Amino acid sequence: MPGPRNTAPVAVQFGAGNIGRGFVGELFHLSGYRIVFVDVDRALVDAMNARGRYEVHHVTNAGDEPVAITGVSALSATDGEAVIEAIAGATLACTAVGVRALRAVAPVLARGIARRMRSAAAAPLNIVTCENLVGAGMFLRQLVWTELERLMAAGECPAASSLEFDARFGFVEAVVSRMVPIVPDDIRRRDPLWIACEPYARLPIDALACRGAVPKIQGFEPVENILAYQRRKMASHNMSHAVAAYMGHQAGIEFIWQVMDDAAIVRIVRGAMNETGRALVSRFGFDAAAQRAHEEDLLGRYRNRALGDQVRRVAADPLRKLGPQDRLIGSARLCFEEGVDPTHVILGIRAALDYDNPADPSAVRLQEMRRTSPPAAILSQVCGLLLTEPLHERLMLPPAAPPE
Repeated sequence: MPGPRNTAPVAVQFGAGNIGRGFVGELFHLSGYRIVFVDVDRALVDAMNARGRYEVHHVTNAGDEPVAITGVSALSATDGEAVIEAIAGATLACTAVGVRALRAVAPVLARGIARRMRSAAAAPLNIVTCENLVGAGMFLRQLVWTELERLMAAGECPAASSLEFDARFGFVEAVVSRMVPIVPDDIRRRDPLWIACEPYARLPIDALACRGAVPKIQGFEPVENILAYQRRKMASHNMSHAVAAYMGHQAGIEFIWQVMDDAAIVRIVRGAMNETGRALVSRFGFDAAAQRAHEEDLLGRYRNRALGDQVRRVAADPLRKLGPQDRLIGSARLCFEEGVDPTHVILGIRAALDYDNPADPSAVRLQEMRRTSPPAAILSQVCGLLLTEPLHERLMLPPAAPPE
């Protein structure tokens, strides 16, 4: 006789990497969901199906606490029909694939939605986007809708207006802050499912984008102004992490936790957080005491030796991290806009401009540009700064001594 039918709700997780497997999968499991991962890594897919489980190692300075994630299965991203069927019957879906891969996810996601649309009784479906892009939800929504329009024109999908589509399918942005370092190659070869991370388990999601009931997932924190939390992630977490890394590189330090043992660098990182924190409170109305507590929590998390988070990983791709709206330039601009002098953030920007790592193609390109172009051109081409901006003027001046 067949065994009892598994009636647990199903979450389809696109991407079984650091965030998909090392964060969101854990939250789904703790909330009683059966997880179907979709990934391009055949070795990972096969290992997950063979075991039906994996462990997330919560590592801290106190030790390693493995958390068993059970009742999981995986599909190859190339197995279109199986993925479509999984989406059609899912309770919830999520992406953690990287922004560039969303274009590859959209067609199969659209076909799964099209199959779901054949049943008027099907519950609304929320697709949570755990991607490093402000506006990732609307970006994926547009990709999926464009594909659905093509399917409708070909008679492969029930006709629906964009309003009807938006009433049934929510594209819900999330703000991911759990730190999951890259798994070393030798460990990955030995066990493709092994993963370690910090135990931080809070995930703000856009409550206003949800369709039907807001998903009740442990760790999900529905908020009504997701942009405020996205900007705080960029200006508090990403900015301070980057400042620590670029300053650490200048000091010849290998690991982030070692950077946090350097009192002079910590003073700069803390000062930069204080500057952006005041600007965030002014712009978005965060509680000042809660913002300071958030900053202290981040500083404590950076001291996690067990993560083994390397300076070069956090500092990687300085051309992107010096972009006009990214963690450094964007944060300094926010400060100026809110009447806060970003003295310490500017020290971090200068360190990023000086980042010279022969193993990092972006850093090599940046230093080539600096050797062949005047400083004002770099600030324009890389940072998108106008000559009239106060940040441009400050960066053109000789560096001042770090404040005490």
